[in-house]
Amino acid sequence: MNVVDGPVPKHRQLREILLAMIEGELVPDAPVPSERELVARFKVSRATVREAVGRLVAEGRLYRVRGKGTFVAAASIESQMHLSSFTEDMRRRGHKPSTVVLGADETAAPPPARAALGLDVTDRAYRIERLRSADGAPMAHEVSWLPAAPLPGLLERDLTSSVYSILAHDYGRVLDSAAQTVWAEGADPLRARLLRVPPAAPLLVFRKTSYAAGRPMEHVTSWYRADRYQVHMTLERTPTTGSAGAGPGHHL
Repeated sequence: MNVVDGPVPKHRQLREILLAMIEGELVPDAPVPSERELVARFKVSRATVREAVGRLVAEGRLYRVRGKGTFVAAASIESQMHLSSFTEDMRRRGHKPSTVVLGADETAAPPPARAALGLDVTDRAYRIERLRSADGAPMAHEVSWLPAAPLPGLLERDLTSSVYSILAHDYGRVLDSAAQTVWAEGADPLRARLLRVPPAAPLLVFRKTSYAAGRPMEHVTSWYRADRYQVHMTLERTPTTGSAGAGPGHHL
């Protein structure tokens, strides 16, 4: 396939050619030809190459690493906004989840976690830090806080499995609701190393407090690779009266 003069802009033609390469020839994290190589191969200007590559980067099909080049991005995993564990979420979408426990101990919770869990200053909590992967590729870095008193011996369980399942099966604590906040931030050096992304690469951050029969049982912050994870939300317009406006909402 070549880039030709005609009604279709050259950068759009080149984008389609590169997209076919991504989908048919190249594997995730493989380098794409350099700007100089693309200019010579397709007889187009540098501006055309930059426009085509830039569009694919913006679409999440390619990613850049400063000083190294441009690479094929892995396909994103789309998640519905609902209350489920990482393990359940990945399996439902046909991916193989795995977990590495980076740390687990019983300690005093910091003020934000203590407040979220409704703990007193003297109450103990479990801190569980894990690296979550899908199909062998790192997906999320997760730090969870759980109250120690109602969950004796939790750290002796297999924390590479679903904590939600452990709470339900071993303690009779079924998580049935949650409050969650989501924002974006750049990867700091720690998370860049753990998630194998460049420093300052975009991450989606989820902070969630989950409840079992009205009692807070988990306060967790998860940093997800934004190039591999996206969220789907169903929005409904809230019935209004008078001049009050309707705001967006999502369903867990």
